[in-house]
Amino acid sequence: MKISELSRRTGVPVASIKYFLRQGLLPAGRATSATISEYGDEHAQRLRLIKALTTLGGLSIAATRDVLGAVDQADTSEGALGAVSYALPVPVAAQGGAGPEDDGATPAAAAEVTELLTALDWQAPDTSPHVRGLTTALRELRRLDAQYGPGELAAYARLAEGVARLDLERAAVLEDPVALAERAVIVFAICAPVFELLRRLAQEDQVRRRLMDDGAGAGPGPAAPRA
Repeated sequence: MKISELSRRTGVPVASIKYFLRQGLLPAGRATSATISEYGDEHAQRLRLIKALTTLGGLSIAATRDVLGAVDQADTSEGALGAVSYALPVPVAAQGGAGPEDDGATPAAAAEVTELLTALDWQAPDTSPHVRGLTTALRELRRLDAQYGPGELAAYARLAEGVARLDLERAAVLEDPVALAERAVIVFAICAPVFELLRRLAQEDQVRRRLMDDGAGAGPGPAAPRA
């Protein structure tokens, strides 16, 4: 198919497709003349993934390139999942280290993470960006005097463990490493907002139920913001 048909099939403007080609996110098509190239289903699949990562996942072009690079280099199922997981941006970790005037919250948070991982018997090295990200998040909670109480963090972790099993069950139905990695990108990066919205809906439901239990009534809820 020509680039115009590729655009129609995927809903991505021709100008955006050309930009993705220049940035190396989308492989070049098969040249049929000096100015015309042919594209296949693999280009449409990759383009839909790019669109999902940049639009739904909110990733930058640089971050999208990193994730796609991990997808292309995957040679085993386990390697594919690990590469994608490490390539995706880590929440909170971008806040950096403790700084010169650390108030002791960082060592306490690091110890809390180590204790949690040991208690759960989770396989995660200290060099994992997710360990560093969790340490940063717990450090900030401590500085705000909003840290988790005894047993609370482990309870959340057990819930996350169940979600992770469901995530991997969705991703592991494919045997081809590259296809598996692409599915993992969707599950890890794009399904996360779905889970967060489900969590917020559950919180909304619980708030309304507690209001009704208290006799206050749920009420109509907050007004929707104007566009």
